[in-house]
Amino acid sequence: MTRRLRTLVTGGAGFIGAHLCRRLLGDGRHVICVDNFSSGARRHIEPLLERDDFDFIEHDVCTPLTLDVDEIYNLACPASPVQYQKEPVQTIRTNVLGMINMLDLAHRCGAKILQASTSEVYGDPLVHPQTEDYWGNVNPIGPRACYDEGKRSAETLCFDYRRQFGVRIKVARIFNTYGPMMRPNDGRVVPAFILQALAGEDITIFGDGRQTRAFCFVSDMVDGLVRLMATPDEVTGPINLGNPVEHTIEALARRIIGLVGSDSNLTLSPAPVDDPRQRLPDISRARAVLSWSPHVDLDAGLAQTIAYFRE
Repeated sequence: MTRRLRTLVTGGAGFIGAHLCRRLLGDGRHVICVDNFSSGARRHIEPLLERDDFDFIEHDVCTPLTLDVDEIYNLACPASPVQYQKEPVQTIRTNVLGMINMLDLAHRCGAKILQASTSEVYGDPLVHPQTEDYWGNVNPIGPRACYDEGKRSAETLCFDYRRQFGVRIKVARIFNTYGPMMRPNDGRVVPAFILQALAGEDITIFGDGRQTRAFCFVSDMVDGLVRLMATPDEVTGPINLGNPVEHTIEALARRIIGLVGSDSNLTLSPAPVDDPRQRLPDISRARAVLSWSPHVDLDAGLAQTIAYFRE
């Protein structure tokens, strides 16, 4: 009988992490979920706790962890600007110390490790769309730097551990992801706009509304992560994972108003410091290397997300 692969998911009670745990269980993995609930939620994994092929450990990745695993998906880090700017020192500790601890674990176990990096490594990009060979335009001392530079440092650590110790790494750069199990008040536009529309309140746009983003539904994102982990060892990334269709924030707000059936109006507020004007992934590498591209269109994904928040 073939032994089940033991897969560790840090941040496994978070938004993407909880969806990833379900996908991996469906693929026949034994999943070990690690989370300290700083931004994850127990309710996300509650239905999984009785399963024999699922273990949960409440733990902060800034403290070393001793386990025997075959694969590690490192998703531990707040992704909400509201939260990571509230606790910037802990955010960069999680990105740097947490990454070191997970890379050390991968080195000891001979495990493959996938780092969930971010489009934020590109900062406010001067290249559009963003390709993986673009080095970015990041303010290293701004209020977002704890996350942006923290993730850039985590990528550096991955490649240094590969060069020095031969650790098998994968780096995914995740662009705006949305779907059920997002936190209601995390400051990201999709849950914020949906909740305001459902309440019949005016929708608050920070900036002029002409800034652009590309939104990827969570099931597509999880599929990309799983495909990247399954690649041969010579495939390290970084690889952009995101939707290559661009939308203005104003257009997103109007789309959500229509899908909700709300009579909300739009109001404008000043843009946050260092908020990117545009963000769009070039996914040529993901298409070529992973045979991956998103399948869930925006209206279908928003409908599922609206239904989740209605409940």
